[in-house]
Amino acid sequence: MRSMVLAAGLGTRLRPLTYEITKPMVPVLDRPVMEHILDLLERHGIGDAIANLHYFPETIKEHFGDRLEYHYEPELLGTAGGVRACAPFFGDEPFLIISGDALTDIDLTALVRRHREAGGVATLAVKKVPDTREYGVVLHDRDGRVTGFQEKPSPEEALSDLGNCGIYVFDPQIFDYFPEPPFVDWARDVFPVLLANDVPFHIHEVREYWNDVGSLSELRKGTFDALRGELQLQVEGEEIAPGVLVADGCALPEGIAVEGPVWIGRDVSIGAQARLTGPLVLGDGSHVGEHAQLRSSIVFPGTEIAREAILIGAIAGHKGILTSIRRRR
Repeated sequence: MRSMVLAAGLGTRLRPLTYEITKPMVPVLDRPVMEHILDLLERHGIGDAIANLHYFPETIKEHFGDRLEYHYEPELLGTAGGVRACAPFFGDEPFLIISGDALTDIDLTALVRRHREAGGVATLAVKKVPDTREYGVVLHDRDGRVTGFQEKPSPEEALSDLGNCGIYVFDPQIFDYFPEPPFVDWARDVFPVLLANDVPFHIHEVREYWNDVGSLSELRKGTFDALRGELQLQVEGEEIAPGVLVADGCALPEGIAVEGPVWIGRDVSIGAQARLTGPLVLGDGSHVGEHAQLRSSIVFPGTEIAREAILIGAIAGHKGILTSIRRRR
């Protein structure tokens, strides 16, 4: 099976970070979030993938190289229009679509199996959400066939608590239900046509972890969930003390206080008498000055924290972040 990673968005809710870096390249622990997605695809035997690009396209191509194929969108084509532009890549077989900012360990093998068994033109991964006001929710019958949608309803009006994860398996026949204009959105333009024409498509409810890095609060939550082990990612690091992971396995300098969970990347320098309180992430090549105190924060690769600085509940980054993200393969 082939797949597509959606990577063309502007990431407006992650500003100011995304003034300098495209959202799929935002680091989560030891690598960009999009690299965690490719790792997940490969673990489930989905090796051939294409990504649509628009914003900072060269940074993605330079990082991933020939691990992916690419389709550049001079103008954004929408969540579905970008997929249609890549239709020749998929051929005549079912294909999988996943967002480049998804932070998940979803069982993709089970999702594909559900699609083949259900026999519809599409299968949507869904998950129970605590607050329907933050998500588009999916309605379905007892067999899991989709019967409707609600866009971010209040809890009092919600007819479902299953949020759309933006992870799909489609048959190529899905393109028969697209409108003519190049800009196409799944929720606005395609799924309503399937419902209007009584075309069967289904849900697959996931129990695994799913979030995205669509906002600063979600980036912090997802990163800290991964740090605590609530999200299973392939992460480099050796546990040198309870809850303290160091990417290159080196010992921490003497004279610093560390309380996990903490992840420390490669080539990180930490000044004397620094105090590190988890959850805390120090990206590759970052520097923490003497007597600095950090707690519940994310320090992006290559960022310098000044001497005696106090950082609580923060995301610290700088304009050189892209040059500090290492290619792992």
